[in-house]
Amino acid sequence: MEIRTDRRFVAWCAACDWNVDPGEPEEPGGRLDTLRRRLAGKHGERLLAEVTTDELLRPRRDVASVLALVLALAVHGFTAALLVGGVLLVVLGWGSALPVLGALCLFIAWLLRPRFPRLPEDEQVLHRADAPELFALIDEVAGVVGTTGVHAVAVNAEANAGVSTYGLRRRRLLTIGLGLWEVLDTGQRIALLGHELGHYANGDTRQGVVLGNALESLNTWYYLLSRIERPTLPETLLNACYLAPRSVVVAVATALDHLTLRATQRGEYLADSYAARCGSTAAAVGLMDALLVSKSAEATLLRESNALRSHRSGRAAGEAESGLWERLATHVESIPASEYERQRRRSALRGHSVDSTHPPTHLRRARLLTVAALPATVNSARGAALRAELSGARGLVARRILNGG
Repeated sequence: MEIRTDRRFVAWCAACDWNVDPGEPEEPGGRLDTLRRRLAGKHGERLLAEVTTDELLRPRRDVASVLALVLALAVHGFTAALLVGGVLLVVLGWGSALPVLGALCLFIAWLLRPRFPRLPEDEQVLHRADAPELFALIDEVAGVVGTTGVHAVAVNAEANAGVSTYGLRRRRLLTIGLGLWEVLDTGQRIALLGHELGHYANGDTRQGVVLGNALESLNTWYYLLSRIERPTLPETLLNACYLAPRSVVVAVATALDHLTLRATQRGEYLADSYAARCGSTAAAVGLMDALLVSKSAEATLLRESNALRSHRSGRAAGEAESGLWERLATHVESIPASEYERQRRRSALRGHSVDSTHPPTHLRRARLLTVAALPATVNSARGAALRAELSGARGLVARRILNGG
């Protein structure tokens, strides 16, 4: 027996995999999620073999992507038909009950309108004038990836990162979670930027205006047509009327999922390639390992917040805030190799059920180690400058964490 023990982590056996995954697998969130996970598992291994043997991995539009675009346009076309029909019923139907039906159509069309997110109000948002060195690094990484930089950077406490757009003009937003950023070295941070900016370069379909809003419209329809629990007799009849249109919504949403799933997962592998190209293969693999133990980083921040609540003095709060990120980095550095190995085996056991839109982390890591190793093409000497520019955000986010916000 090879029982790996560290009182901070799960005890497990490296020889027989006993207790590798003591928790229950994630429960599906509904019918759509169940179908998505099943499709992910079906295509995952095939996709891994494809991206591992494809030396010129790059963005591409296949038949499935074109069909997904057509289907998304049909969803928007139905919304437009509701809008036009509602206007006609209201304008031409005076003297009858038709304006009431028209008003209902207009209300539903308003609920289905395209959404353009705003900048987050509960996060520290930096613009180019606030952090010129950070934006210069982002621009350099973007040049290697083959895209442009971002218009704003949002900083929060999460052990994650991401890219999105905001506003009607679809400006670019990079979100950096300090729970991840602060435990990475310089090369791994560059790899992280390469990965995230890579999603812009490869055209993440689900984040686009057409497909993204079509999926949101279908989610809205599913909510509007949801079955009423414990119905009265009239509500039972209403549930029966909802059954057919809800089935159509489920079918269309499932088809969109199926048509975009492969491209979305392939986009993750492609983004990993950009990460390796910018920061080096070793840095990209290190980034994967940091993601494997991200839950431990989140738990550490939660413990810090809970510990502070037993100290009411301003001095205790100030000391806790000033060294929070250093303590987090120290904790992650102290995680034993056996815990990383357990997390990799746990990811392998759960497979594609962990996250249907992302290939399992252990497969992404394995692919990086299988293909030819790449050196770093972006070498940053901006460490001190970046730390200074992020000092305000680091302090603000630390205060929010310790105050339970």
